[in-house]
Amino acid sequence: MKNGYSVFWTPNALSELEETIKYLQKNFTDQEIKKLADKIENLTKIISQNPYIFPKSEGKNIHKAVILKFNTMYYRVKNENVEILSFFSNRQSPTKRKI
Repeated sequence: MKNGYSVFWTPNALSELEETIKYLQKNFTDQEIKKLADKIENLTKIISQNPYIFPKSEGKNIHKAVILKFNTMYYRVKNENVEILSFFSNRQSPTKRKI
C-alpha cells in the first residue's frame, strides 16, 4: 500500500496563510492560532492519505477543504503530489480568491 502523497504549498497559498496568521495575531488569542494550526496539520495528513476525500470546486481538478468556518484550502492532485493552491480567508470577497 502506498504511504501517501507528498504535499506542497505554493507561494500564493503560503502568502495567504501568512496574512491569515497576521490577522489572527492582531485580533485573536494564541489559542485560536493553535487551533487553526492543528486543524491545518490534521487536514494535510488526511489529504496526503486520501486527496480525493474533499469535493471538487472551481474547476476540473481543484478540491476544496473547509478549515473551521473562516478558511478554505484549495488544492489539486498532480501525479503523486498534492499542491495547496490557496488558503483563502472566507471573510473576504470571493473575487479576491487567487487559484
